Amino acid sequence: MQKNMRSRRSKMDEESGYAVDFFGAIPEGFVAKALSLTSPRDACRLSLVCSFFRSAAEWDDVWESFLPPEYRRITEEDGGCSLSFRSKKQLYLRLCDHPIIIDGGNKSFNLDKHTGKKCYMLAARDLSIVWGDTPRYWRWISLPESRFKEVAELISVCWLEVHGRICTSMLSPNTVYVAFMVFKSTSETHGFDNQPAEVSMGINGLESQTHTVFIDPEGGGERRRYPVVPRRGMGMLLRGREPNPNLTRSPSPVTVSSNDKVPKEREDGWVEIELGEYLVKKGEGELVMSMKEVKGRNWKGGLVIQGIEIRPKPFIS
Repeated sequence: MQKNMRSRRSKMDEESGYAVDFFGAIPEGFVAKALSLTSPRDACRLSLVCSFFRSAAEWDDVWESFLPPEYRRITEEDGGCSLSFRSKKQLYLRLCDHPIIIDGGNKSFNLDKHTGKKCYMLAARDLSIVWGDTPRYWRWISLPESRFKEVAELISVCWLEVHGRICTSMLSPNTVYVAFMVFKSTSETHGFDNQPAEVSMGINGLESQTHTVFIDPEGGGERRRYPVVPRRGMGMLLRGREPNPNLTRSPSPVTVSSNDKVPKEREDGWVEIELGEYLVKKGEGELVMSMKEVKGRNWKGGLVIQGIEIRPKPFIS
């Protein structure tokens, strides 16, 4: 057995030596140029082939090709962070793991680590929230766990409607993007467990694909203790009466289909719900995302919205 192991090790050494001799005849810059035409994920994988590839994969030219053309302008909004890194690879990893706050605090920017595609999050202040500036229905607060200075806390509304917009020119072309509403529930969250919300994503002025989601983390499985009392009027013009515990009529059951989306917990402690996906081409105009629950008559409250994140659809190897 030991003889077989030595024989196998000897064979690997011979193959490694052959690879070194073969690639030693090729200029390192040639290999670096070839790596720059792949992707960050492939460059990292190829760097494991041999020391020659590993050395070529460290070239600044390789990693600068994975950075967006406007990275210098973007990093200037973060105090010129590109100047504080010794290599473009370090800068690339920094932009993947630490979003930069841009646009006067209204957006954040980072890169997808596997592809180098651009990612953005629109802060709550950058969204169009119906009645968002009315203290009776929404209030603006600061949370240490948010990447933005302010988040929107829902006090109580009957008509919930939130829209976000971003120019497709800011995104990476020929890329399937997915949008997510990023939010948190609180101990005061109520009114979302018996009525699905409608979400959509598409180019402004064109037809958007729409589907339903359940903002309730239980996916509609948890029901109200008391039935929803019908209210006259529409929207938030009239406040409803409190549910009457003496009523025995049960609310209509809600069935969750396989097409309905439910919230998922993020690594940063927030929760996200998918709004939709769209193949972004070049020069299409404005990408619009929305979430609304305007059909139910129950009052809703306690939700905290951080923003809408737009990122490439996950890479599947």
